Amino acid sequence: MSRRRVLVIDAHPDPDPDHFVHALAREYAGAAEAGGHEVVVLDVAKLDFPLIRKPSDWLEGEAPPVIVRAQNDIEWADHVVILYPLWLGDVPALLKAFLEQVMRPGFALEYRTTGLPLKLLEGRSARVVVTMGMSAIFYRLVYSANSLKSLQRNILKLVGFNPVEHTIVGGVQHAKRREQALAEMRELGAKAA
Repeated sequence: MSRRRVLVIDAHPDPDPDHFVHALAREYAGAAEAGGHEVVVLDVAKLDFPLIRKPSDWLEGEAPPVIVRAQNDIEWADHVVILYPLWLGDVPALLKAFLEQVMRPGFALEYRTTGLPLKLLEGRSARVVVTMGMSAIFYRLVYSANSLKSLQRNILKLVGFNPVEHTIVGGVQHAKRREQALAEMRELGAKAA
């Protein structure tokens, strides 16, 4: 397997290192490095950036320096891993705000006079890892994994990421499930998959 450039985006909004998402991100990143891949870890909880409040800011506004650095990391990477906890059935607000800042026209996509936007981040793959207290099967069957599908289709694939894989870690309150998930992150990280 060839050496990959991997960006691990730890998107838990609380920087407290005891959160399970942080442990998963550390396991993935450590295994990827041990597997010979280049790794950069971006901790969204430690970034300070404003919310985008109007369309003109997103379309024409200047990205803050911390967001430009994140865009540089995404541009550098050929594989991006986003890890977050499911909050109120969706991505945490801080992750959504981060994605709104990062995925701006001119960087992630380019609007055209007709048709869908031009995808500017093609040539990159992604993996989304979402944790939750409910079982993964319940999330898929009852909630149809809607928030995960939206992130994959309406954001990542829209700007060119392909393939976009996912891992749903349900039942995080159970020690056995946590151990399984940590082992899975080590396996995925070693392959940068």
